[in-house]
Amino acid sequence: MPDSIVIIPTYNEKENIERMIRKVFTLPHDFHVLIIDDGSPDGTAKIVKQLQQEYQGKLFIEERSGKQGLGTAYIHGFKWSIEHHYDFIFEMDADFSHNPDDLLRLRQACIDGADAAIGSRYIKGVNVVNWPMSRVLMSFFASVYVRFITGIDVQDATAGFMCYKRKVLETLNLDKIKFVGYAFQIEMKYTSIKHGFIVTEVPIIFTDRTAGTSKMSSGIFKEAFFGVIQMKINSVFRKYPEG
Repeated sequence: MPDSIVIIPTYNEKENIERMIRKVFTLPHDFHVLIIDDGSPDGTAKIVKQLQQEYQGKLFIEERSGKQGLGTAYIHGFKWSIEHHYDFIFEMDADFSHNPDDLLRLRQACIDGADAAIGSRYIKGVNVVNWPMSRVLMSFFASVYVRFITGIDVQDATAGFMCYKRKVLETLNLDKIKFVGYAFQIEMKYTSIKHGFIVTEVPIIFTDRTAGTSKMSSGIFKEAFFGVIQMKINSVFRKYPEG
């Protein structure tokens, strides 16, 4: 049984999903792919189901009714992946802002001793392509803000390109991960570190999508801004057993 699975949440990604799936399956390591589709009205799920005939036993899809948030999609995927005994569990966007080739580097970082590896845009300068400067600054200083409030030493706290060892996700109480938008990524990293897991950053180049529509909104940023403070306050009254 292959040891690695890539979780890709989707909502209206018909322009990207087939290319992304085919690309992952050309990599020199045997990755499986789990699509979590939130009722995409554009037919994304239909495309995935057609590809399942070609990639039997390697491509899976879980369909949910309506948009329920990025965080809940990943939690659903984490639980599914734990039940199916994958050792390395990845988060990745469908829109090629994350380069699938970097899956190999994230996996290697975990083999080399990390419990979780972050595909980091900011560990070596600012490696972002095709974003307006306002978006770059907002993302960069969001991580500065997270470090200031939480004290964790992570340069790219909002990164959504990740590899977790299964033991990390088994140890965290996934039902206590409350945030569903941008803040979800922060909460997962913060909670992993508080449990004593080794979280490392691997430099990547992030390229903004060229097809499909961004799901970013002002509400997502607000959740992150106020959520970080609430998360820090809550952590004072919470015990984190060592992983």
